[in-house]
Amino acid sequence: MTILAASGWTAALGHPFFQHALLAGTAIAAAAGLTGYFLVLRAQVFTGDALSHVAFTGALAALALGYDLRIGLFAATIVVALLLGTLGKRGRADDVAIGSVFSWILGLGVFFLTLYTTSRSAGNGGAGVNVLFGSIFGMSAAQALTAALVAAGICAAVLAIARPLLFASVDEAVAAARGVPVRLLGFAFLALAGACAAEATQAVGALLLLGLLAAPAGAAQRLTDRPFRGLALSAALAVAAMWVGLGLSYAVPSMPPSFGIIAAATSAYAATFLPGIRRRTAPTAAGLTT
Repeated sequence: MTILAASGWTAALGHPFFQHALLAGTAIAAAAGLTGYFLVLRAQVFTGDALSHVAFTGALAALALGYDLRIGLFAATIVVALLLGTLGKRGRADDVAIGSVFSWILGLGVFFLTLYTTSRSAGNGGAGVNVLFGSIFGMSAAQALTAALVAAGICAAVLAIARPLLFASVDEAVAAARGVPVRLLGFAFLALAGACAAEATQAVGALLLLGLLAAPAGAAQRLTDRPFRGLALSAALAVAAMWVGLGLSYAVPSMPPSFGIIAAATSAYAATFLPGIRRRTAPTAAGLTT
């Protein structure tokens, strides 16, 4: 079995489309794992869900207006993420703020989908489907490199603010009293979450990106109460899910890669509920010292 698996990966790595998917997917998954950990820790998973709909609307708006869908993806997710921060407290969007914007964003998405399908879809009829479900195997070398570099930048930015953001996430009042710029950090994180949502859309699609953001992070938080260990574990689980999903999709051509990736990520989270898996408590400020 090991020999067959090894030979399968060797064959897969010989294909440029798989190389491109692996390059972009690994970086995107790492970014999603790091960002998702803070979304779960800060109880902002609903924000990730909202950003998935924003990504759909932004991409369709760009396509309907004749622009590259990536422009719409990044512009819409980052701007709306920051808008949600202004509606919440200390740069942390709450459920009321998200709910106030959610229906409006979905309505805009329907409008731009109709506009695109009636005026411009003849030139790229599969673009709308790719936005919804991802097209990681369809990336060119240039697109994969760009995606990997952007995702690496997101990873670097998240790691750069990780310690103060962890402090602000675990004990916001004490962090503010210690002089930590809680509100500024909240806005910076939301901008990074928006950029990560835009990147993840290219890999798993707008409908499924929440799974890549939330499932590995949720599993990591159930397995360790040490914040930095959990942050690393979340990224590792997301990358592993990406690799497993790509491998499964290559081995079973009828399986969409986005399904394989999310199935692997969700399975990792579900495994933490099995008997014998030791559950940890929520991260605390004391854990920031290790």
